[in-house]
Amino acid sequence: MTDYLLGLYEKSMPETLSLEEKLSAAKEASFDYMELSIDETDKKLSRLKWSDSEVEELRRLGYKIGLPIKSICLSGHRKYPLGHEDEEVQKRSLEIMQDAISLASKLGVRIIQIAGYDVYYDPSTEETRENFEKNLAISVEMAAREGVVLGFETMETEFINTVEKAVYWVNKINSPYLQVYPDIGNITNAAQTYGTCVTNDLESGKGHLAALHLKETVPGVFREVPYGSGHVDFPEAIKTALALGVRMFVGEFWYTGEEDWKATLRNNNAFLREAISRGRALLGAKR
Repeated sequence: MTDYLLGLYEKSMPETLSLEEKLSAAKEASFDYMELSIDETDKKLSRLKWSDSEVEELRRLGYKIGLPIKSICLSGHRKYPLGHEDEEVQKRSLEIMQDAISLASKLGVRIIQIAGYDVYYDPSTEETRENFEKNLAISVEMAAREGVVLGFETMETEFINTVEKAVYWVNKINSPYLQVYPDIGNITNAAQTYGTCVTNDLESGKGHLAALHLKETVPGVFREVPYGSGHVDFPEAIKTALALGVRMFVGEFWYTGEEDWKATLRNNNAFLREAISRGRALLGAKR
């Protein structure tokens, strides 16, 4: 047994697979759990209306296969953001949040990664920031009621693209149910843009890091970059995360049509396990 868990992002596998097939594939590739995706598409948002029997069936599959769902990536707010100027969109955004928290509670999921922006497709303004703050506070109250932690993803947009920016909002809300769930690829790009240090940015979240997305990037490119071909220093970032108490990691990468996608899962698992081992070794050497 390891002292950490390595999860797999659901979108790393073909969309045509059933959830049972995805859980089985993640298990076969030696991941420890799967992170469920609730994105802005109607198909994924419909998951928020699963019946109790459908949720129980998914829980049962996790036990049967030996690989549970332990986190949710909630990116549905891209289309329905908390800070939108339209009150009807705000209402929909809070409905999505409440349903996602309820789903997490029923599944036994403790962490929901939420998007770190006030709006996505529209310009950020003073009004959208005010709306975001108001609706974020409501969202955290919802999460507190169910004992579910909301963790800010550090995004590719200026609003929250660093841990330091996420911590500003964590401190403002001041609840144990709002934390930070950084994307190491995105904060590496932000550090390159600002001329800052990834390690220092992670350390600014001390006491508030719930988990870590392990994603590869190159300057200006935020997704679908193969591991090892970008500029993310995984061992160094993992060393810092381990020192700060992080024990849940998720391999975030996408299925892009590979014929042997199962081999990609296995190879990426090996890459990430090795990076975590090297990060642990660096931490031991530092001590």
